[in-house]
Amino acid sequence: MNIHLIDGTYELFRHHFGAPSATDRDGREVGGMRGVVASLLGMLEAGVTHMAVATDHVIESFRNEMWPGYKTGDGIDPVLLAQFHPLEDALEAMGVQVWPMEELEADDGLASGAARAVRDPRVERVYICTPDKDLAQCVVGDRVVQWDRRRDEVRDETGVAAKFGVPPASIPDYLALVGDSADGFPGVPGWGAKSTSAVLARYGHLENIPGHAMRWDVKVRGAMRLAEALRVNRAAAFLFRDLATLRDSAVLFEDVDELEWRGPEPGFEALAERLGAPGLWRRARRLQRRLC
Repeated sequence: MNIHLIDGTYELFRHHFGAPSATDRDGREVGGMRGVVASLLGMLEAGVTHMAVATDHVIESFRNEMWPGYKTGDGIDPVLLAQFHPLEDALEAMGVQVWPMEELEADDGLASGAARAVRDPRVERVYICTPDKDLAQCVVGDRVVQWDRRRDEVRDETGVAAKFGVPPASIPDYLALVGDSADGFPGVPGWGAKSTSAVLARYGHLENIPGHAMRWDVKVRGAMRLAEALRVNRAAAFLFRDLATLRDSAVLFEDVDELEWRGPEPGFEALAERLGAPGLWRRARRLQRRLC
């Protein structure tokens, strides 16, 4: 079997800004929600059998206590934010397992789900469905892969190395040096993608990089300047790596069989009607009949 783990927060953003606007019976914007539900039904129609969706039930997490500049909900369109919790309800009614993350983030949920699913020898491949570069650290060979559904690109371990210049295990170190504007930490001054890839391809992790550029067994433009910047910002770099390291020990399910889609819940028909999209119910019912 294949397992598909979906970043619900990313999908809601993607469909809110990319799908047509739509309102429910009460005049509330639900275009993003409808887009996500329709997209997941499309995955099931294409043959996906086991799936789960991780969401940011709240935007802030334990990382906000570690770094004051870490991302918050400030600036998110209130119309979009108002769809976060209703989306979870809609997906549950559709019959999909949902992991609403609170202390941890949706990315940690995906990492935890992948780590647990891959232990089952029946699982042929785990697809982590998000383009988020953080999740590249979870890729394992060609058994745990990252799937950017919008571009229809699947990235295995070789693909991660081709894109970032480092293997999955070095992705947190890579992000610590180059920074991650989406998550709100700046990285180490002067360290760009090329220099970071070159150095980490040789040394793997921050603690293995020699403290003086004269000892580097790799040629990088501005090596002396980069080494000094890392020396001065060493504590920050390790903090940023900790921020970028996903936690994968959350127990979100006991058995991958729990992730098998078996059809919508009884309330899905009424929910689809409220969303002004009764066709979603009809699609789900056709899929359910196909399973019987």
